[in-house]
Amino acid sequence: MLYIGPHLSIAKGFDVAVANARSIDANTFQFFTRNPRGGRAREWREEEISVLKEAVHSGFGPVLAHAPYTLNMASKGERTLEFAELAFREDLERLETIPCDFYNFHPGSHVGQGVAKGIEKILKILNTVMWKEQSTLVLLETMSGKGSEIGSRFEELAEIIKGADCAQHLGVCLDTCHIYSAGYDIVEDLDGVLETFDKVVGIHRLKAIHLNDSMMPFNSKKDRHAPLGKGTIGWETFYNIIHHPQLKDLPFYLETPHEDLEGYGAEIEVLRKAYSR
Repeated sequence: MLYIGPHLSIAKGFDVAVANARSIDANTFQFFTRNPRGGRAREWREEEISVLKEAVHSGFGPVLAHAPYTLNMASKGERTLEFAELAFREDLERLETIPCDFYNFHPGSHVGQGVAKGIEKILKILNTVMWKEQSTLVLLETMSGKGSEIGSRFEELAEIIKGADCAQHLGVCLDTCHIYSAGYDIVEDLDGVLETFDKVVGIHRLKAIHLNDSMMPFNSKKDRHAPLGKGTIGWETFYNIIHHPQLKDLPFYLETPHEDLEGYGAEIEVLRKAYSR
């Protein structure tokens, strides 16, 4: 089964998001828990939650919630850290009320403090907020390495997981654009990249894939997404990814730059045809 879907807005409700996903033959989706640039989260209505529950019970794949971009657990600013802890706590508590498997977040930027200090701050919030009985799996997203980002190297992700009190509730979301820009050559050596990931992090930690082409060349350290097949990664690599024995059963989420559902639908159609061969 190929579980694939786009990033959808839930501003009008989960019921609208589910309908939009189904209209383009998607069987899962990703959504922001709140405005991606920060702010308070919208209250979720019981009616829309019921629609989401029905979708999951009737074959929808794992749904993924995405933290706002402004959530920076590695910041040196106290107000930014306070928001990161508050949003992380609120989001995890709210996600316990809906059928949502994953909560994905960008590990953060150390803003000149150094990777070690940044990871120390990330772990402080993770270990303060996460609890043993939670049902949502928290995913660290692989990053491109621009600026002072943490998470562009597998070793950094492994260090965060190793230091977490609730490591059993941590996994990784692999972003194809990001790791290609970070210097992991999934075009020419997908097997080698996955072998390295397994040695450093553990392939069992890989829980989801963001499928994105890249506008930038290999190892550019720049995060510029492109529609599938229209960047430097190319369709052949995406075919290899969805058929790879270590990846094919994972859920795939499109973060490609489209202004309408039709763009996502066209990508899903191509991938479904390739997957069925």
